[in-house]
Amino acid sequence: MTDAELAAHLAHIAGRILIEVRASGMFEGKALGKAGDETANQFLVHALRQQRPEDGLLSEESKDTEERLSKERVWIVDPVDGTREYGEERSDWAVHVGLAIGGEPKVGAVALPGLDQVLRTDQPTALPEAAEKPRLVVSRTRPAAEAVAVAEAIGGELVPMGSAGAKAMAIVRGEAEIYLHSGGQYEWDSCAPAAVAAAHGLHCSRIDGSPLAYNQRDTYLPDLLICRPEWAERVLSEVKHLAAA
Repeated sequence: MTDAELAAHLAHIAGRILIEVRASGMFEGKALGKAGDETANQFLVHALRQQRPEDGLLSEESKDTEERLSKERVWIVDPVDGTREYGEERSDWAVHVGLAIGGEPKVGAVALPGLDQVLRTDQPTALPEAAEKPRLVVSRTRPAAEAVAVAEAIGGELVPMGSAGAKAMAIVRGEAEIYLHSGGQYEWDSCAPAAVAAAHGLHCSRIDGSPLAYNQRDTYLPDLLICRPEWAERVLSEVKHLAAA
């Protein structure tokens, strides 16, 4: 099984486990989110350590160690990206299984269990036609100031959505053109989404245009831009202008 096949398989199975945990009726609200996180994480960590024992591993739900820092290949996973949305029984949450090689997001899969879909690096599809008026996916509760300002500057429309993975995959799925985030994330929030987005021909970077870097000692990765390539230069220019103002 290739790395991409493994990522897609594990993301899919973890997603099915999460659907079953939610359907059991044993948990609700925050307790459901916690149960889902713990169950999916246990499965993913065990499977990766069994299938790729020589690789490093970083998971949001497991205690981090420095062992991964010496590894060229590091799996970076988020068992439930969008725990709030999962607990609310919405569909805009995801499972991330990514592989960083040399610090770059090279391989991965993002499962959208609520939509019964897995998007993966080894099976890219053509991007749907873009909307004439650019759509920017933003947080349901706290849209990034830069995203709001850029949307105003380019005549864009804000589309509230849940998890980071759901937002990034919305660009791949043709539901939006731009995902501009600032204000705080971690490596597990974007590794798999960035790998999948890049495989589909999308632009992926920090909001200052610098590359996304993974398997760092500090896992905080506060911002990113995932967008259709035709919008990258304009968006980065607007962000630079905002920073200089």
